[in-house]
Amino acid sequence: MVIFVILFFQTLNAPQRMLLQKEERMLEGKSSRGKYIRIIADIGSQLAMKKLGLLFILALACLNMDLQAQDVAFSQFYANQLYLNPALAGSARCPRVTLNYRNQWPGIPSTYVTYSASYDQYVDALSGGIGIQAYHDRQGTGIIQTNSISGMYAYQVALDRNISFKAGMQASYYNKSIDWSQLTFGDMIDARYGFIYPTGEVPIEAPVNKLDFSAGGLLFTQTFYVGFAAHHLFEPNESFFKSAESRLPRKYTAHAGAVIPLDNTNPEDGSISPNIIYQRQGEFNHLNLGLYLNKGPITGGVWYRWDDALIFLVGLHTDQFRFGYSYDITVSSLGTQTLGSHEISVTLLLPCKQKRRKFKMMRCPQF
Repeated sequence: MVIFVILFFQTLNAPQRMLLQKEERMLEGKSSRGKYIRIIADIGSQLAMKKLGLLFILALACLNMDLQAQDVAFSQFYANQLYLNPALAGSARCPRVTLNYRNQWPGIPSTYVTYSASYDQYVDALSGGIGIQAYHDRQGTGIIQTNSISGMYAYQVALDRNISFKAGMQASYYNKSIDWSQLTFGDMIDARYGFIYPTGEVPIEAPVNKLDFSAGGLLFTQTFYVGFAAHHLFEPNESFFKSAESRLPRKYTAHAGAVIPLDNTNPEDGSISPNIIYQRQGEFNHLNLGLYLNKGPITGGVWYRWDDALIFLVGLHTDQFRFGYSYDITVSSLGTQTLGSHEISVTLLLPCKQKRRKFKMMRCPQF
């Protein structure tokens, strides 16, 4: 219901309509619901004030549709490893602190901004890695905000001299809220002066507070890795209304890649790394194909998110520090008006004592 209230508001303000084009694009082509949303939005930008009542009725007619949410999608997949797969916790062995920032579609007046921070390390006594991650996601001008904190553990075992396996689990607590004061409704409109009246709509009952659980696995050698993760195992109900149900769909992630040295006699001199990541959440699918080139302290990369975006990346890395910047060029029907997406990552690798037992480190991209 909240989605359609916001949609109704934006059909009255053409420059702000684009805030919901993300939801329109995700639904378009996947089911008839997306077509209904686009029809409502297009009608709203063309009708005169005397027809606004009809628009509101059309929006209400869609309230019973089962809409599905979607997780934030980062473009620097391996610069935010704990978000990709909980089995990657402790993969660097020494303590690692990672900060991520993503600004999606800054060309739209009300954009999508996400912050993420994580810490992880390998613990000999636990035979695995531990990690903690927190993130904050803001949609629009803060109309909808999500805060989450997660803890994870990844057990590691050597299957033979060359192959190792990691199994990870994750428990999360998140809060999702909506700022009712930023919403505008039809009963606030004056035909001459615009939005001047208070609304008679009843505010939502309370923010959503939920527990969430995820799991993942990872198989790797010195040159190859393949992983699988399932997030939101129990699909928590995150509806803002007690009388309604809106479950967060389970997200499946499959990822694989290889690190191929440019010179076998000196593997540290440089490498290329082809990668593939496939994600499915409800009716939404993302296929990502990428290639990294590492030479000395510099990394360059390019990803293609199928029918959505072309991603360019550059990174600088040392033994203690990593910095990455990526830019998404939108290739979908949204075009250049979104001004793409910007993403920044900073990673600090802290020193640690020499390992007491044999530890096989996974070689994978750093951004």
